[in-house]
Amino acid sequence: MHEYLTKMQLIKPYTSHIENLMKWFSCEQELKDWTGPNFRYPYDLASFSADLNLDSLNAFSLVDDKSNLLAFGQYYLRLNRCHLARLIVNPNFRGKGIAKELMMRLSELGTAELKVNTCSLFVLKHNKSAIKAYEKFGFSESDYPDKLPIDNCKYMIKG
Repeated sequence: MHEYLTKMQLIKPYTSHIENLMKWFSCEQELKDWTGPNFRYPYDLASFSADLNLDSLNAFSLVDDKSNLLAFGQYYLRLNRCHLARLIVNPNFRGKGIAKELMMRLSELGTAELKVNTCSLFVLKHNKSAIKAYEKFGFSESDYPDKLPIDNCKYMIKG
């Protein structure tokens, strides 16, 4: 494993991480592609933090040894799976294996904490780079047992 990746750690997000994360979106559509339909725009720190449901969802920042925010992600129990949500890599660090590292660490932590063996996620069908990353990590498209909660998305599972 690359030395850079071994120095990363998942931590609870600091306010400064959320402030940094807020800067990664240049328009409402970019935000909606990441968050889904129920996120306020424009946003401020209070609304962004509230809409992330930081009090009720497991949320983590992936940071390097200098505390740089590399990525962010959340997980929760959905259909007896560790459901990964709001996965995003800092635009300045994309293409360096960080998405894989984020998914691996969240999956390990989430499946252990939630006492389940599989993971799931939703991804918008037009987000080809995310779909490619998820497939490389072992996710595959699966039928969802109900109407999908978001239009134009895929349900993917791994496990």
